[in-house]
Amino acid sequence: MSIVDLASLGESFTRDPYPVYARLRAQGPVHRIRMPEGGAKAWLVVGYEAGRAALADGRLTKDWSKASPTLGLGAVSAGPHMLRADPPDHTRLRKLVAREFTPRRVDQLAPRIQKTTDLLLDGMLTADEGRADLVEALSFPLPMAVICELLGVPDLDRESFRTWSTDALSATDPETRAAAAEAMARFMRELIEDKGRHPGEDLMSALIQGSRDDPDGLSFEELLGTAWLLLVAGFETTVNLISNGVLALLTHPAQLAALRADLDRIDTAVEEMLRYDGPVETPTYRFTTEPVTLAGTPIPGGGELVLVALADANRDPARFPSPDRFDLSRDARGHVSFGHGIHYCLGAPLARLEARIAIRTLLQRCPDLTLDIHPAAITWRPGLMIRGPRSLPVRFGTGPRLRPTPL
Repeated sequence: MSIVDLASLGESFTRDPYPVYARLRAQGPVHRIRMPEGGAKAWLVVGYEAGRAALADGRLTKDWSKASPTLGLGAVSAGPHMLRADPPDHTRLRKLVAREFTPRRVDQLAPRIQKTTDLLLDGMLTADEGRADLVEALSFPLPMAVICELLGVPDLDRESFRTWSTDALSATDPETRAAAAEAMARFMRELIEDKGRHPGEDLMSALIQGSRDDPDGLSFEELLGTAWLLLVAGFETTVNLISNGVLALLTHPAQLAALRADLDRIDTAVEEMLRYDGPVETPTYRFTTEPVTLAGTPIPGGGELVLVALADANRDPARFPSPDRFDLSRDARGHVSFGHGIHYCLGAPLARLEARIAIRTLLQRCPDLTLDIHPAAITWRPGLMIRGPRSLPVRFGTGPRLRPTPL
């Protein structure tokens, strides 16, 4: 099987990977690729059915200790967590976090999310000449504030953390990724130690207390990894969900007008945003522990890297008719933007809640919102994992923008 060198495709692939994935899907469901991140070789699964099957395949491990050393990959995490574990360890870790990260705790954040959104838009709408970078003004600071509230980290150096997270997940240079992971690990260690001495009513304090009360609770290293996972996954997904969703609206005026005419359709709209241009292009890594056959393609054992193109699964015409059309009237349920199987994203309800409130409020307060850059000129984050623009320049006029009625 010939190797498809995705690294050689450059900015055009980063900006719009969908045609490349579609061409690969037309040839078959599994391909040998060279990744943009450090040039490592991997097996890429495309298509909806093959992708879902791979995501739920218990023969593929999430345990980084099983990865082949020839891949030259370094794990990016401050410690062990559920996305780097298989059952029964995964079952235990997920249960311990889910016990505290409850739907009730998420729902209680709604007023805080609305208030933070309003304050951020207050600041954005005072910008000179009615222009702003939506990533800087809303998409990044909102989920960062929410996850800090949830975890009880009010004094987080958010710019430093943003740099670490971006480098750890998107940098193509392995040394940069490793340095970011090390810096984050130091920060997480200090966070856990401080929370242990000064607990609050937040999720992190609850996890720490649970580790003390439960003999089967999280170890200190598992607390480090879980804190990293919640902080990074807790805002990275939502940052790019908001940015990608707004960009899709602004480049599809008819769909934007339809949503403005009926903002009660925001739930359905967010699902189509997730399907059409989701924030995660491929999920965290999986490795072979034995020779396996995926969708008819034999893959060797010994820690081979397997990636699932979530972005392509969501654009498979066998599952979603006319998949390249952004259509807010579509039933987009069944998309795999939050994964599938036992590793389905635990924070999906929070990401959806933030996106609904942020995008609805933005459209209410900015009736003349437009893109302030040609779509082809937008620069996108590199790498195969996180998909989103580095910045999103918008214009919104200079008149007063009243706040909507409180929730």
